[in-house]
Amino acid sequence: MQYRQLGRTDMKVATISFGAWAIGGTWGEVDDSESLKALHRAVDLGVNFIDTADVYGDGRSERLVARLRRERPRDTIFVATKAGRRLPKQETSGYNRENLNAWVDRSLKNLEVDALDLLQLHCPPTDLYDHAEVFGLLDDLVKAGKLRYYGVSVEKVQEALKAITYPNVQTVQIIFNMFRLKPAEEFFDAALRAKVGILARVPLASGMLTGKMSKQYTFSADDHRAFNRNGESFDKGETFSGVPYDLALEAVEELKQIKPAGMTLAQFALRWTLMFDAVTCAIPGAKTPAQEEDNAASADIPAFSADVMAKVKAVYDKYMREIIQPQW
Repeated sequence: MQYRQLGRTDMKVATISFGAWAIGGTWGEVDDSESLKALHRAVDLGVNFIDTADVYGDGRSERLVARLRRERPRDTIFVATKAGRRLPKQETSGYNRENLNAWVDRSLKNLEVDALDLLQLHCPPTDLYDHAEVFGLLDDLVKAGKLRYYGVSVEKVQEALKAITYPNVQTVQIIFNMFRLKPAEEFFDAALRAKVGILARVPLASGMLTGKMSKQYTFSADDHRAFNRNGESFDKGETFSGVPYDLALEAVEELKQIKPAGMTLAQFALRWTLMFDAVTCAIPGAKTPAQEEDNAASADIPAFSADVMAKVKAVYDKYMREIIQPQW
């Protein structure tokens, strides 16, 4: 495992960390005992950073992470969580002192800690970034000892650029993968200058970049890949990175031809994210120990050649650019 400093924080985290959305829910069937095995395997392999949220399984994910920490008292395990998606409707007015305190207190209880390592606003409305008072409330939570650090999770590059103008925003979580090059082109340099940590979320494009899907592949009714392709429940960019399913399958076939020998397509995709110095870590999910082993191994793959990187960009330019660039 490799490690990188998370922005200006005191956390040095695994470059392939653990995203805990899938073990909470909306990714099909999940078994808590198997999820816990996956979490333990991650720590065994050197993972020391887990990203979760209060709404993943309505606290289920946070509580599983708390159990992991109880069972691994000698291991340093940093945990990031998120707040804001408990609102019935996403409105900036909902990010007030009362709600933020309630959300934080709930996560503190679920995670069984006195202070959160990192709290991220969970894809709030775009206009929130024009309201400095919200970030003042987060500063107050730091001063109160409930948070060590805070950051944001965003949908759009413009939101990320605005967020880092606030001096105490330590991290930005953003969708970044072979289907989403816009952050590298329009945000990463600014993040490096601001010394802000970047968490690359959805690095496998909702599993599409594992190369295991097909036109015949089916998803269960409780899997967002079945019910959110057009943004019915939340931003459609969270599902297959917003790329139409059949088009994504075509792109994957070309990426398979580019992939160097000796690794899975998922490992290729994960290691690719780490070729960008601005990225602190990728946070793929895993519901089984075997999936976690596949993910973690990508951290130690040697760097790719400029030719390989150029070919990946060419696939993006061919299939994705016209779709992705205007929307996110």
